[in-house]
Formats: sequence, C-alpha cells, structure tokens
Amino acid sequence: MQDRFELFTVHIAKISRCIRKIKTEEMEEFELKSPHVSCLYYLYKQRSLTAKQLCDLCADDKAATSRSIEFLEKNGYVVCLSEQKKRYKSPFVLTEKGEKIAKKLTEKIDAVLSTVGASLTEAERALFYRCLLSISGDLEKYCEKYGD
Repeated sequence: MQDRFELFTVHIAKISRCIRKIKTEEMEEFELKSPHVSCLYYLYKQRSLTAKQLCDLCADDKAATSRSIEFLEKNGYVVCLSEQKKRYKSPFVLTEKGEKIAKKLTEKIDAVLSTVGASLTEAERALFYRCLLSISGDLEKYCEKYGD
C-alpha cells in the first residue's frame, strides 16, 4: 500500500484544490467568488440561517463568513431579518435574486456530485462518507489541543 501520509495529505489537498477550482470557475458566470458558494447553498437548503450557523456549516472562520455575507447582502443576494447592530445571531434569507442564483448553483453542485461519484456504488459511497466523517472528527479532536 502506498504511504498513508502521502495518500492522506496529498490526495486531500488535491481534492480541496479541485473543489476551489470548480467553485471559482462555476461562479464566474454569476460574478461571484468561491467563498460565496457555501453561503448561498446552505441558505437555499435551510431557508434562514444566522451568520454563526453559516460559519459553522461552511467550516469557515467568522471573518471570512462575515465578508461573504457582507458582499452577498450589499449585492442584493441576501437580507438580514433583524434591525440589530450586532447581527451575528440574526437570521439571513435569500432575496429573489439570491434564490434564483442559489437554485442554479445547487443544480450545478448536484451535477458535479453525480459525475464525480459515478464510479462508486451506493454502499461504497456510504462507507466512504462514514470514514470521512470519522477521520474529520478524529482530526478535530486531535487539533483541539492547539486551540483556535
């Protein structure tokens, strides 16, 4: 078997680069950037989320999520349902413009996932995701000793 370190680190990095590239290329059509994809996707799926919830779902830091929300709000893709100054715990929703783009985006995501997973059976896919979640959880626990 190939070196575990190489298999794990190199291939995870390759997957991450490919995901960023796909996000970047697919977003050019909408004049959006890669970080906006997850925000639009999760708002489309959940209908209403706070900045904190988006931060957790997108697995991004607070500043990056805030920048994405600020851009999306400024450009008419999302609105905040609160008048409070501190809006980190205030709900955001998609506008009509945001809904339209997020629907197209979700269709593209579904198509990509169908294509890249075509060689796997449902059982293999389920096992892969179960293993991925396990490894991710173990890594998070291991990294807790380093703090945020």
